[in-house]
Amino acid sequence: MPYTHTFAGNPFDRGDKERRDEDLLARMIRQENVRIIPFHNLKPLVKRESQAELAWIGSGFLDGLPPEAGGPKFLGFDSDRNPHFAVDISKVEDPSHIAALAPGATFEDGRAAATEIPGEQAGILAQARSNLNWHAQHRFCSVCGTESQSLRGGLMRQCPNCNSQHFPRTDPVAIMLVYRGEKCVMGQTLARSNTTFYSCLAGFMDQGESIEEGVRREVKEEAGLEVGRVTYHSSQPWPFPASLMIGCHAEAISDEIVADPGEMSDVRWFTKDEVKLAVEDKLEGVNIPGPIAIAHHLIRAWGYGTANI
Repeated sequence: MPYTHTFAGNPFDRGDKERRDEDLLARMIRQENVRIIPFHNLKPLVKRESQAELAWIGSGFLDGLPPEAGGPKFLGFDSDRNPHFAVDISKVEDPSHIAALAPGATFEDGRAAATEIPGEQAGILAQARSNLNWHAQHRFCSVCGTESQSLRGGLMRQCPNCNSQHFPRTDPVAIMLVYRGEKCVMGQTLARSNTTFYSCLAGFMDQGESIEEGVRREVKEEAGLEVGRVTYHSSQPWPFPASLMIGCHAEAISDEIVADPGEMSDVRWFTKDEVKLAVEDKLEGVNIPGPIAIAHHLIRAWGYGTANI
């Protein structure tokens, strides 16, 4: 079955043609119908009336921003062709006067807000947060060290000295629920060793590696298990800071777990009955990720027999 995870479902037309016209972008920022979402320390402005929503404001506040704020980044058009931008105002020490432009709005943690705002807005949040974070961390050319310039509405940076072009990165992560028969594997990382939290195995993809190869390598490294069949399930943008979670189910062809002591505090087999209890938050001593995370849906799909395996 198809999945639209939290942080996916962005409805915007990202305006590839318009991005190539810098003059047009500058004019759109000043249009009356422009909508801008400010972020302060990567926290989006959120308003709460009948329900939580991203708080879009006009462009009047932009002239008061310090130059190092970096300017608005183009997100795209809504169905009425209203242009939408995001801007990083982290250089503003006290952003309360900007928040006040949307009555009742405050800057909130993006992960928490994503569980309450409409699903398509969580997709917009993911795009904006990842892009703004990339610009904040990549101001200077990695070739010659000169401060680069944002172009194409934030879709790239170009060095004025050596003309090198730099593009926002997305880091692919293979995340997999390993199973064999009526049991599956979940693990606990060292960072979670003092908790009851267990989840799918996962790791960043290597260069020159297919998804299937990445799944098999990560399972071997973290759990010492051999994997045969790998089946794709779904994917999820994860803007902390800019990952793409590639969700799979992986069939183990060995049984003996040898956990990596440098990364994992525990890796173990769970029965299908235990998994169902964990999904319902009823398994004593074990907690699994909530529905915001793709791991929850990989676990649930296997436990309730809806996985494509």
